[in-house]
Amino acid sequence: MRRHLRRSRRKFLSPRAWKVRLVFWTGAILIGLVCALLARLAEHANAAFLALAQAYPLAPLVVTPVAMTLIAWLTLRWFPGSQGSGIPQAIAALRIPGKAAILSLRIAIGKFILVLLGLLGGGSIGREGPSVHIGASIMFSLGRLVRFPPHYMERGLILAGGAAGVAAAFNTPLAGIMFAIEEMSRSFENRTSGIVTVAVVLAGVTALAILGPYHYFGVVEPAPAPTLDVWLAVLVCGIGGGLAGGLFGALLVTGSQRLAPFARRFPLRLAFFFGLALACIAWLSDYSASGTGYAEAKAILAGTAEYDPWYSPAKFLATLASYLTGIPGGIFAPSLATGAGVGADLGHWLPVAPLSVMILLGMLGYFCGVVQSPLTAFVIVMEMTAERNMLLPLLATSFLAYGASHLVNPRPLYHTLAMAFVDKSPQSRTSGSDAESKPRAHDKSRS
Repeated sequence: MRRHLRRSRRKFLSPRAWKVRLVFWTGAILIGLVCALLARLAEHANAAFLALAQAYPLAPLVVTPVAMTLIAWLTLRWFPGSQGSGIPQAIAALRIPGKAAILSLRIAIGKFILVLLGLLGGGSIGREGPSVHIGASIMFSLGRLVRFPPHYMERGLILAGGAAGVAAAFNTPLAGIMFAIEEMSRSFENRTSGIVTVAVVLAGVTALAILGPYHYFGVVEPAPAPTLDVWLAVLVCGIGGGLAGGLFGALLVTGSQRLAPFARRFPLRLAFFFGLALACIAWLSDYSASGTGYAEAKAILAGTAEYDPWYSPAKFLATLASYLTGIPGGIFAPSLATGAGVGADLGHWLPVAPLSVMILLGMLGYFCGVVQSPLTAFVIVMEMTAERNMLLPLLATSFLAYGASHLVNPRPLYHTLAMAFVDKSPQSRTSGSDAESKPRAHDKSRS
């Protein structure tokens, strides 16, 4: 016992251990600051585009495709590896030996700037996926700066950075931890679990200190206690939302793969084409389909938005077109907004429960159908809405949506997209297969 205490004391007081702690703590605070700044600037960029669209309704038909083309050029020329959500890059970095091509301070800076430009140009994109990419890049870069040798610590840096990005972006610390477990690593190593948790807490507290105490969608009006009609809504929204979310994921994955050869040869033409398609969809929706969708989803959840049966299809298509342009931008927030619209549609077509319940469950069902991470989706929606009366219906909806989504899209969205980065990695082509098949002795729990 005394020997164990002496060993623990030496480990706690060792300079090496404190260097590790300081790097994680510094990185977490920096991630919180960057994500809070991105949140503030994203709101201004979104508002600036909507102001332009209201003043000159036809201007985005020219501005949006030109902006998407310019952003695609900047991405390819100066920030290759920053395209898309950013979550696939963070997942791929856990699997390939060489990570600098997809995780670096240069990419973090580019992601930050290009996401804001995408919102300024009218893209239907979110900042949450990019926050994961930025967080993982910051942590990984700090680790390289102080030269962390152990491989498991490198993985811990990436996991902690990505999880801290989720926590700071949504103000959802539990969701950040769950995201690291369920989505990024598909396992959780005992050696890194503590530092990931501390990083999530520090990033969340930092963002909270800047943005103030808040729930992402505010405090939603409390739902009634679960009754028979609520459980009928679980079936309708879990299956309906999951199928719709799975369809989005299938179209996004299939479209990305089918268009990959054309994207390699004519990336700017593709960006202009889908940018024009995005502009037309946004114009037909009176530009409600543009931006993150945060304001629209919040209004739908609060019951203050006028019912629009075309909102969810428009947001669905606008988000798909935005992703296929190849610009940096996430799908978390747009998917939540689309899901709120899907819940409102289901509430009008099949009013088996109060509309507020249908909207909440529909949002979760669709979101889980897209990301196919039921526990992460459940915790995110629970923390964002401060909903406590329907924990069991929310959890049941999430798992039901997960099963329904797999019927349409059996390939997990982010992990399928991550394989594109794994396959393109030179290190992966030369030694990746060996690295995957022969894990290091001190890292037997690699996923």
